[in-house]
Amino acid sequence: MSTDGPAPGPGENKTPEPSGVDLARVALRAARDQARARGDAAQQKKQARRGGLRSGARADGRDPMALGAAINRLITERGWETPAAVGGVMGRWPQIVGEDLAKHCVPEKYDEDERVLVVRCDSTAWATNLRLLAPQLVARLNEDLGHGAVTLIKVNGPNGPARRFGPLRAPGSTGPGDTYG
Repeated sequence: MSTDGPAPGPGENKTPEPSGVDLARVALRAARDQARARGDAAQQKKQARRGGLRSGARADGRDPMALGAAINRLITERGWETPAAVGGVMGRWPQIVGEDLAKHCVPEKYDEDERVLVVRCDSTAWATNLRLLAPQLVARLNEDLGHGAVTLIKVNGPNGPARRFGPLRAPGSTGPGDTYG
């Protein structure tokens, strides 16, 4: 074994110093990476102005979807499951309460915060009948919609005729106090 010189010590570097060509290659590689990053950022801005990336051969979140799936996704994202279900109940009101009751009582609105369904009847007799049936109807609705979706049914009677003011009315009169039902 022959050695050309003394062995390198612990503090000496075994690799040679980079030459000017090596430094130029490193600088060129760094410049290309920076240019590529600037180009990618410019490309993303350009695509954002055009309305985003175009869909390719593979499925992703930007692909078109069926209308029903899109509506279900929107309802879930917004937390509208209960109001949507109650809206479906309002559309199926005759099947839920029966044809006779549905002819005389119509659901008007649903208060999501208080979970109250407001129903208007066309006569005081039907309003009284619905008030008596309300506990069974709440149980049936909760069976259909999920527990606690409706806690109370508020029953309103018929609206009276519009108050008319004319020459034959006494000043300050509110008219008859009947419910017109």
